Amino acid sequence: MDQFEQQISRLKPDFEKKLQEFVEIPSVSLLPERAPDMHRAAEYGKTLLEEAGFKAEIVKTKGYPVIWGRHIVDPAYPTLSIYNHLDVQPGGEPEWKTDPFRFVKQGDTYFGRGTTDDKGPALSAYFASKLAIAGKIPLNLQFLWELEEEIGSPSYEEFITKKRKDLQTDSVLVSDTIWLNRERPAIPYGLRGLQAFRLTLETGEKDCHSGLCGGAARNPLTELAQLISELVDGKTGKVKIPGFYQSVKRASKKEIANFVAAGFDQEKFKKAHGLKTLRFSDVADLTARIWALPTLEVHGITGGWQGPGVKTAIPPRAEAKISCRLVPDQTPEEITDLMIRTVKKLNPDVQVHIEGGLVPYLGEFKGKYADAGVLALEYAFGATPAFTREGGSIGAVVTMKKLLGVPVNFLGLSLPEHGYHAPNENFDWRQASGGMKMFLRYFELISGRK
Repeated sequence: MDQFEQQISRLKPDFEKKLQEFVEIPSVSLLPERAPDMHRAAEYGKTLLEEAGFKAEIVKTKGYPVIWGRHIVDPAYPTLSIYNHLDVQPGGEPEWKTDPFRFVKQGDTYFGRGTTDDKGPALSAYFASKLAIAGKIPLNLQFLWELEEEIGSPSYEEFITKKRKDLQTDSVLVSDTIWLNRERPAIPYGLRGLQAFRLTLETGEKDCHSGLCGGAARNPLTELAQLISELVDGKTGKVKIPGFYQSVKRASKKEIANFVAAGFDQEKFKKAHGLKTLRFSDVADLTARIWALPTLEVHGITGGWQGPGVKTAIPPRAEAKISCRLVPDQTPEEITDLMIRTVKKLNPDVQVHIEGGLVPYLGEFKGKYADAGVLALEYAFGATPAFTREGGSIGAVVTMKKLLGVPVNFLGLSLPEHGYHAPNENFDWRQASGGMKMFLRYFELISGRK
C-alpha cells in the first residue's frame, strides 16, 4: 500500500459521514418547494470548504447561489478550479427500494439520490484537496460548486461574470462524467448540447363523445402523434426536420476508431440502463449515435383520460414534450428556428413552446491536461482510459470555456450501474477512494511535482 492509499483509507469514516449529510439534504433544484433545502446545501458546502482551509463564500444570483472556495498558496503556483454540482434529480420513482433521501450503506456501496450525481465525486475531489494541502503540493485550488446544473445552469453565467476578475485560473477540472464500465475508465472531451420544446394543440373546449363526434372532430392526440412521426423516424431515430444535420461537425475516422477501441460492451450497456434491445448492433454506429450525433427524443405525450379503463371521449387538447441533443456545430437557436418552421408547415395549429437550451462542447483529447488525466487514472485504477465523448450536457462547461478561456477537462468517477438520474442511485468506496488517489496524482502532475 503506497502513502496515498494509507492516507485515503483513514478517510473512509469521514467520507461516509459527509456523504450521508449531503445526501440527506434533498437539494432538488427542479422543485420550487425544495428552495429551503437548496440553501441548506449551499450553507453545508460552504462549511465543508471552510473546514478544509478554503476561503469560502456563497455567491448570490437571480436563481440559486454558487459556492466558491479558494485556497491560494502562492500566486506563482498554477491554479486549478474544480467544478461539481450539488443539486440533484427528484426521487419519486416507485422502483426505489429505499428512501431516496436517506443514506443507506450496504457493504461498501452507498445508496441515495446524489450519491453518484454528483455529491460523491465532489467529495472525492474535496478530500483529495485536503490531502494536497497537507502534502504541500505546489498548486492553488478553487472549488466551484453549483446548485442549478440539473435545470440547465441558468444562473451560472451570472456568477462567472460577477466574479470573473477574481476567478483567475489556469484550467478547470470537472468530475461529473461516467466511465464505460468498471474495468474501463473514460475521459470525455465532448458533450452534447440540448434544446427542449413543448408542442401543444387545442382543438376544442371540452371532451366530446367519440360516438357522437368521432370522424368529424379533430383529435389533438392523433394529430400530435402524426406530427411526431413526421419529425423523427421512430425505428431508426433519424430526424426528418429539413436541415437538421446541416451544421453537424462529423466525428473524424480517428475519433470513431477511438470510440470502438474504448471497449464499448453492448450487453453491459443494456444491463446498466435497463434496456431490452438496441436500435443497432454495430459498435461504431452505436457509439457515434450516443456521443457524436444529434437526436430528437419524445419524453411524454399528455392529454385525454389518464385513469383506469377507456373513457371514449375525444380530448380538447394535448401536449408533447420533446428535446433534441445537439452536437458541434449545431446551436440551440438554429434548431429552434428549424423546429418552428417545420411544425408550422406540417400543422400550423400546433404551438411550439421553447424550453431550456445548451450549446454543445468539444475539447481536446491531447496535450498537458489530457496526458495528466491518463497518467492519474492509470496510477489510481491500473487501467488505461479511453477518450470518448458524452451524450449528456453540462451547461456550466460551455460557460466556463467561453468566459474563462481556459482548458476544461473531465475526470469523472461514475459507472453506468450507479444509476445517474435513475431509481436506486448509488456510489461505492472503490470509486470514491480511487478517485481521491487519482485527483491527488493529477494535482501533482499539473503542479509540476514529479
